[in-house]
Amino acid sequence: MSEFKEIAPNRLRRNSLGLMAVTFMVISAAAPLTGVAGAMPLAFLLGNGTGVPLTFILLTLLMLAFAAGYVAMSRHVVNAGAFYAYAARGLGGQWGGAVSMIALVAYNAMQFGLIGLLGGVSAGVFSQFGINLDWWVYSLISIILVGVLGYRQVDLSAKVMIVLVGLEYLIVLIVDFAILGAGGAEGTGLAVNIFDFSALNSGSLTAAVLFCLGSFIGIEATTIYGEEAKDPTKTIPQATYLSILMIGVFFVFTTWLMIAGTGADKLLETLGGLPDPTAHFFILAETYTNPTVSMIAGLLLVSSLFAALSAFHNYIARYSYVAGRDGLLPEAFGKTHDAHQSPHIGSVVQSIGALIVLAVFAGLQLDPILNMFTWVSQVGTLGVIGMMGVTSLSVIAFFQKQGGGSVVSAMILPALSGLIMAALFVYIFANYGDLTGTTGGGLSLILPALIPVGGVVGFLLAARLKSSDPARFAKMGMNTAE
Repeated sequence: MSEFKEIAPNRLRRNSLGLMAVTFMVISAAAPLTGVAGAMPLAFLLGNGTGVPLTFILLTLLMLAFAAGYVAMSRHVVNAGAFYAYAARGLGGQWGGAVSMIALVAYNAMQFGLIGLLGGVSAGVFSQFGINLDWWVYSLISIILVGVLGYRQVDLSAKVMIVLVGLEYLIVLIVDFAILGAGGAEGTGLAVNIFDFSALNSGSLTAAVLFCLGSFIGIEATTIYGEEAKDPTKTIPQATYLSILMIGVFFVFTTWLMIAGTGADKLLETLGGLPDPTAHFFILAETYTNPTVSMIAGLLLVSSLFAALSAFHNYIARYSYVAGRDGLLPEAFGKTHDAHQSPHIGSVVQSIGALIVLAVFAGLQLDPILNMFTWVSQVGTLGVIGMMGVTSLSVIAFFQKQGGGSVVSAMILPALSGLIMAALFVYIFANYGDLTGTTGGGLSLILPALIPVGGVVGFLLAARLKSSDPARFAKMGMNTAE
């Protein structure tokens, strides 16, 4: 006879995610194949060429420095609001409110941008099979499927993510080891020195950092699943470090072999001669394996984007849920589904928003990649970098008030990562137009301004809560693991 377990109302599904489930949910947002096929050729061409692998090594160290404080605080605060909860407990409720709204703006921007990219990529991939549909049809299908997964239990999404991300890694590693086995270009390409610091500054290090940093966006989300994880005080720290190391090692290894497979001395010339630099990985796949592997990689690129969409959808739904539960958004957002225990209201609202944005871009006949993806997604990158900076400061403030934590993990490393994140935020904000091609019509100011505007709105919402319900305001971002 099965045991009946009472389900607590308006709580996320407890003990539903283990270490690998959380890890793969997080890595799915980083979209490994999307980074390899889409961002890395641009990092080579517009960034520092053969210095990209070393750039990844340094960024992995930066992410580990950020994670030190992040993980230290995760043992004290378990809350699906993640950045929001850390800011609220470290710097106060009004800062928490600001971060909460920045998170919703940033992750929605990433979601909207990826919807356009998925539509554009899918139209090209499936046209080779004689399926010729408008890009927005694929985007519409993805919104519906992601919405269904987000509305239901999170462990269903996790199972889908594990399969999709596992296949992404597999196809890239097949190409990697084929290049390795062949000895690289003309059998001599493996002599690339990835620790050559002169290569680090051979081009634009800043541009390389911006392209490579996107491959780590999502590692912060381990704490979002804290309320649903098994033994969160252990699972979340382990998943955070594991995610960073898996992404870092994977991209160092893969970018080294992409250079080796092309030839270090021919890399920039080859990429510059391609009509579309993002075809670089697929050319390598066909050269070192066969056309079938290249075709499969194209299909998996579509699934990679779908996995990232699902991950960001889950982030948005959970931030909406916590904002409703804590009084920043209407109470309805703070309710969970009676059967699935999912944050279904936030999920539905996000899906509706995605449909509206899709209708606008499709209706105006704007390009799904050059416009919808490039314009909008960098707003998300800007927001996440800003939230990482604020979170690093929050960690320092939290341990100064509460005590505990080592000097290294609670002070030195958060201060270092916070300063670097702040510098990156200022750079991207000031150069948004050049980075995204939005140099006309005021978009270069309007789009990045959405992040500070979201912060101001959240700050004011929290101030209103403080005045109307001081007791509830004092509990913002509290540990919900008990």
